[in-house]
Amino acid sequence: MQEFLVRITTTVPDGTDPAEVDRRRAAEAVRARELAATGHLGRLWRPVGELRSIGLWRADTEAALRSDVLGKLPLHDWMTFEITALEPHPNDPGPKA
Repeated sequence: MQEFLVRITTTVPDGTDPAEVDRRRAAEAVRARELAATGHLGRLWRPVGELRSIGLWRADTEAALRSDVLGKLPLHDWMTFEITALEPHPNDPGPKA
Protein backbone atom coordinates (compact mmCIF):
# COMPACT_ATOMS: atom_id res chain seq x y z
CA MET A 1 0.00 0.00 0.00
CA GLN A 2 1.06 3.57 -0.63
CA GLU A 3 1.55 5.91 2.34
CA PHE A 4 -0.05 9.32 2.76
CA LEU A 5 0.36 12.14 5.24
CA VAL A 6 -3.14 13.37 6.02
CA ARG A 7 -3.99 16.55 7.90
CA ILE A 8 -7.57 16.47 9.18
CA THR A 9 -9.58 19.37 10.51
CA THR A 10 -12.95 18.56 12.04
CA THR A 11 -15.57 21.28 12.36
CA VAL A 12 -18.82 20.36 14.06
CA PRO A 13 -21.69 22.37 12.56
CA ASP A 14 -23.27 24.92 14.86
CA GLY A 15 -26.43 23.65 16.47
CA THR A 16 -25.47 19.98 16.27
CA ASP A 17 -26.99 17.94 19.10
CA PRO A 18 -24.19 17.11 21.59
CA ALA A 19 -25.49 13.53 21.76
CA GLU A 20 -24.90 13.21 17.99
CA VAL A 21 -21.36 14.55 18.41
CA ASP A 22 -20.68 12.03 21.21
CA ARG A 23 -22.15 9.18 19.14
CA ARG A 24 -20.02 9.99 16.10
CA ARG A 25 -16.84 10.47 18.16
CA ALA A 26 -17.34 7.09 19.81
CA ALA A 27 -17.93 5.48 16.40
CA GLU A 28 -14.81 7.27 15.10
CA ALA A 29 -12.68 5.67 17.83
CA VAL A 30 -13.99 2.22 16.92
CA ARG A 31 -13.37 2.82 13.22
CA ALA A 32 -9.81 4.07 13.88
CA ARG A 33 -9.00 0.82 15.69
CA GLU A 34 -10.43 -1.18 12.77
CA LEU A 35 -8.39 0.80 10.24
CA ALA A 36 -5.23 0.36 12.32
CA ALA A 37 -5.85 -3.40 12.45
CA THR A 38 -6.14 -3.56 8.64
CA GLY A 39 -3.02 -1.43 8.11
CA HIS A 40 -4.81 1.64 6.72
CA LEU A 41 -4.02 3.82 9.74
CA GLY A 42 -0.37 3.74 10.73
CA ARG A 43 -0.05 6.61 13.19
CA LEU A 44 -2.19 9.51 14.38
CA TRP A 45 -1.08 12.68 16.15
CA ARG A 46 -2.70 15.83 17.48
CA PRO A 47 -0.51 18.95 17.43
CA VAL A 48 -0.17 20.40 20.92
CA GLY A 49 -2.91 22.94 21.61
CA GLU A 50 -4.76 22.28 18.36
CA LEU A 51 -8.00 20.51 17.50
CA ARG A 52 -6.83 18.83 14.32
CA SER A 53 -5.09 15.58 13.52
CA ILE A 54 -2.08 14.54 11.47
CA GLY A 55 -1.85 10.92 10.46
CA LEU A 56 0.09 8.38 8.47
CA TRP A 57 -2.48 6.53 6.37
CA ARG A 58 -2.16 3.74 3.78
CA ALA A 59 -4.22 2.75 0.77
CA ASP A 60 -3.65 1.38 -2.72
CA THR A 61 -4.27 4.80 -4.32
CA GLU A 62 -5.22 8.30 -3.22
CA ALA A 63 -8.65 7.77 -4.75
CA ALA A 64 -9.11 4.63 -2.63
CA LEU A 65 -7.90 6.51 0.45
CA ARG A 66 -10.46 9.27 -0.15
CA SER A 67 -13.41 7.00 -0.92
CA ASP A 68 -12.84 3.71 0.89
CA VAL A 69 -10.95 4.84 3.98
CA LEU A 70 -11.44 8.51 4.85
CA GLY A 71 -14.81 8.65 3.10
CA LYS A 72 -16.21 6.07 5.49
CA LEU A 73 -15.16 7.73 8.74
CA PRO A 74 -18.14 8.54 10.99
CA LEU A 75 -17.02 12.21 11.20
CA HIS A 76 -16.29 12.46 7.46
CA ASP A 77 -19.07 14.97 6.77
CA TRP A 78 -17.49 17.37 9.27
CA MET A 79 -13.89 16.88 8.12
CA THR A 80 -11.59 18.55 5.64
CA PHE A 81 -8.50 16.71 4.43
CA GLU A 82 -5.09 17.77 3.17
CA ILE A 83 -3.48 14.69 1.61
CA THR A 84 0.15 14.35 0.62
CA ALA A 85 1.36 11.18 -1.09
CA LEU A 86 4.66 9.93 0.35
CA GLU A 87 7.49 7.84 -1.01
CA PRO A 88 10.50 6.38 0.78
CA HIS A 89 13.50 8.64 1.19
CA PRO A 90 16.87 7.00 0.46
CA ASN A 91 18.18 8.15 3.86
CA ASP A 92 15.17 6.98 5.88
CA PRO A 93 16.53 5.18 8.95
CA GLY A 94 13.26 3.24 9.39
CA PRO A 95 12.53 -0.37 8.45
CA LYS A 96 13.28 -1.37 4.90
CA ALA A 97 10.48 -2.85 2.81
